[in-house]
Amino acid sequence: MLWKGIFDGMLVGFSASVPLGPIGVLCIQRTLQRGRLSGFISGLGAASSDIIYAVIAGFSLSFVVTFIEEQFFWIQLIGGIILILLGLNIYRSNPAQQLRRQRQGTSKTSYLQDYISTFLLTFSNPLAVFLFIAFFAGFGVVTSNVGISGQLLLICGVFFGAATWWLLLTSIVGLFRNVVNLRRLFWINRIAGATIIILVLIGVITWTIRHFLIT
Repeated sequence: MLWKGIFDGMLVGFSASVPLGPIGVLCIQRTLQRGRLSGFISGLGAASSDIIYAVIAGFSLSFVVTFIEEQFFWIQLIGGIILILLGLNIYRSNPAQQLRRQRQGTSKTSYLQDYISTFLLTFSNPLAVFLFIAFFAGFGVVTSNVGISGQLLLICGVFFGAATWWLLLTSIVGLFRNVVNLRRLFWINRIAGATIIILVLIGVITWTIRHFLIT
């Protein structure tokens, strides 16, 4: 029973993390530019944020879900604006200057900043709580007789499953880092930044249309 709860949670966490949205693109870009550890720690930030939404979904905290539903548009809009600014920053970044700062030990970005940034960006997407509700229901992993301890094991499994995905993704991407020169990295930054902006704009337009149709 112990291992089943953890395994079920890992299945949910891994499955929920696989779709490559803006955060996935960001982790790939950081892996190619700053190494596997930077990308993996960024992924852990996203996995940690997933825990919060998994707790809300797993423990059926209806008052939190109600608040998210009421403020959904504004939370998504603010998160979208932040992601667009991030995409613009990546698009305009100069890989040569960033690599020079890393070699000189003067890079302004730390692993803690990598972690916190993806944690906050993932947390700004309240749609995740509904995603976890759907996964929990779809896999049938939450039942009324599991108790609090069983739910806690499930939540721990969600984190381990998400962390496994980010480790796998950044490890695979890291294998290609050695063949990425500055010119390729320049275009990777452009593509990553543009991809993040496009994904967010599509999301914002969709949320806006739904918001005004509902109201």
